[in-house]
Amino acid sequence: MASRRFSKGVTSLVLLSSLASPAFAGGLERGGYNIDQLFDTSPFSFQSGVTYVTPQRRLKDVRDTNTSVLTGGGNLNTRPNSADDTSNYTIPYIGFKAGFADAVDCLVDYSVPFGGHTDPGSNWAGANNNIETEIKTRNYGGTCSYRFDMGPGQLRFIGGAFYQEVEGFKERLVSTLPVLLGTGTGVGRLDLEDSGWGWRAGVAYEIPEYAMRASLVYNSRVKYDNLTGTVDLRQVPIVPIYGGKITNVFGSAEAPDSLEMKLQSGIAPDWLAFGSVKWTNWSVLQSVPFCPTSTKGVAACTAGGATELTSLDLLYRDGWTISGGVGHKFNDQWAGAVSVTWDRGTSQGYGAQTDSWTLGLGAAYTPTEHIEWRFAGAVGVLTSGSSGTFEYNGQTYGDDVSYSFGNDLVAALSTSLKIKF
Repeated sequence: MASRRFSKGVTSLVLLSSLASPAFAGGLERGGYNIDQLFDTSPFSFQSGVTYVTPQRRLKDVRDTNTSVLTGGGNLNTRPNSADDTSNYTIPYIGFKAGFADAVDCLVDYSVPFGGHTDPGSNWAGANNNIETEIKTRNYGGTCSYRFDMGPGQLRFIGGAFYQEVEGFKERLVSTLPVLLGTGTGVGRLDLEDSGWGWRAGVAYEIPEYAMRASLVYNSRVKYDNLTGTVDLRQVPIVPIYGGKITNVFGSAEAPDSLEMKLQSGIAPDWLAFGSVKWTNWSVLQSVPFCPTSTKGVAACTAGGATELTSLDLLYRDGWTISGGVGHKFNDQWAGAVSVTWDRGTSQGYGAQTDSWTLGLGAAYTPTEHIEWRFAGAVGVLTSGSSGTFEYNGQTYGDDVSYSFGNDLVAALSTSLKIKF
């Protein structure tokens, strides 16, 4: 009797753990890859949710270190030496899960795994580095698993594929001379887009009686081998060859692969402990060069190469995210969870992505056996640091602007509705 009460008491907490701490992670992390709905014990379930994140990263002590009119935008040190760097964003999710023959489960989902948006504007001393940059992705996935009895529990093999789209842009001040001459704003813009395929594979072991589950899932890289776009220099007519017009460009990049281990187990009647460790290969994104389409097949498009027209400089290192928490079922309708998450910053002295610490609180309300509403909140700290010159593969980056930043706050709210039948 006690073990049956234990199992019933923690079941509703199993999937709550993924909503306990929406985090502001490093790199271009947004929602990441999350297939927790695949483990839903209902034969069929539909889930829709959204997370709203408000990072408050503020740059200060900004100094324009490349004051050349032609290559550095001009001397911008008379402009404000501080700026709000980050923008609020939302992360949507939609998923449908179906079970077949008590052994096979399949999940189709839409998510936003990666993205980024910085918007310090033009009125700051670092406008020659960035006015606004935004990257968006859309991910359409299909994942299935097969489970069978093994020992006291069940072993599950997981596999799937996903199709991913990416688009984005960057604007920066190329030169102040067109403004002085009355021939333009001096702002240049890069637009890009591409799509690609990825796959995932994993394994999980579950003992339902104790709400115990251990899983290990690998998500592959997505190769953007045909990044295409434009460089718009119509507002910078003084640039040789490409100034005053729009130029078609091409490049290539990769969305990172990742490996995540999740653990959870009942620890007492109506109590659940959970944790996870994730590695993300953000170091695949360094400097992404873009070259005129007219040079394609003539010379390789490489960072710092002779045909490079512009680049998207990220210069990331690998990311690590560690999370742990505990959940409790209060009664047949209400359950809650609390978690702590640490994320290692991906910046290496260039950029503002330092370590973050996040405290998350989540709750689930189940008015009937077919409906579950979840909501969660999180507050965290983005740790301090600075950005300046950085050397990579013999190339120098960050020599156009330097700045520092203190410990800043980040907050998030998340909600979802699940229908089970």
